[in-house]
Amino acid sequence: MMPQTAKMIETAQLPQVHLPRNDGMALDLDWVARVQANTSAIERRAKTFPGRRSVKKDHQAAWLLKAITCIDLTTLSGDDTVGRVKRLCAKARQPVRADLMDALGMPAITTGAVCVYHDMIETAVDALEGTNIPVAAVSTGFPAGLSPLHLRVAEIEESVKSGAREIDIVISRRHVLTQNWTALYDEMRAFRQACGDAHVKAILATGELGSLRNVARASLICMMAGADFIKTSTGKESVNATLPVSLAMIRAIRDYYDATGVHVGYKPAGGISKAKDAVTYLALMKDELGDRWLQPDLFRFGASSLLNDIERQLEHHVTGAYSAGYRHPLA
Repeated sequence: MMPQTAKMIETAQLPQVHLPRNDGMALDLDWVARVQANTSAIERRAKTFPGRRSVKKDHQAAWLLKAITCIDLTTLSGDDTVGRVKRLCAKARQPVRADLMDALGMPAITTGAVCVYHDMIETAVDALEGTNIPVAAVSTGFPAGLSPLHLRVAEIEESVKSGAREIDIVISRRHVLTQNWTALYDEMRAFRQACGDAHVKAILATGELGSLRNVARASLICMMAGADFIKTSTGKESVNATLPVSLAMIRAIRDYYDATGVHVGYKPAGGISKAKDAVTYLALMKDELGDRWLQPDLFRFGASSLLNDIERQLEHHVTGAYSAGYRHPLA
């Protein structure tokens, strides 16, 4: 691998400069009212990325390895078992076969996190012991978020007690659809407080918010209320992560950073299953926010099958041939 591209990956999991948590700010409804989204312009911009940001050979391998370090390796199925979660954690520890990493001349890497339901937190924590891989838990009545508020807050607290270092909460979509920004802010503040030292990712369920303007305003409200990450989807909606939605959310992050100096992370989730899509999202982050947002403390993919396709692409890079999917242990 070329030295300059290898360096990009070698630094991916070095200790990062500790960024302060997003403590949030007072609700500023005037700022929220000024937020607009030019849908046609956003869609035109988003269409340019898949073709214009193409990378090949060693550069592509470097970007794919970078993508792996930013994956929240996820299982959120009703039939999850202890065995499945342990297998997921083993894959998080060694996401790419050792022979491929040796052929690439690369040190070992891990995924960014493992994401599970509350019942599987302790299993995941035990399976990841001795690593720096955090366990993320979905919470607050995931995926609909319609349980009573006190139960959603209690669920967060229980997940933190069980060892989750990151909490993926879902907002009440009705607050966005009815423009009740104060209610959304108060809800997000309660979730942020319940998380304590655990980082909180606010899932907007963008496919159910009606417009890109609503997406942009909801993003800003959640950041004002203290979200450390904003996330597109639960993965259960009919429409999940898209490039136009991502662009609207990323620009809200940029505006918040310009106004406050606080870094907030971004997590596209749902429907991202191909290696080429991962590269496109990384290119979007680099163009809009810069290199600092390419680190796993500020960017994550919510995915499971994505890792399998990336590993197949890396084997093709090493051998010149595509392998059968069954050659790669599934996450």
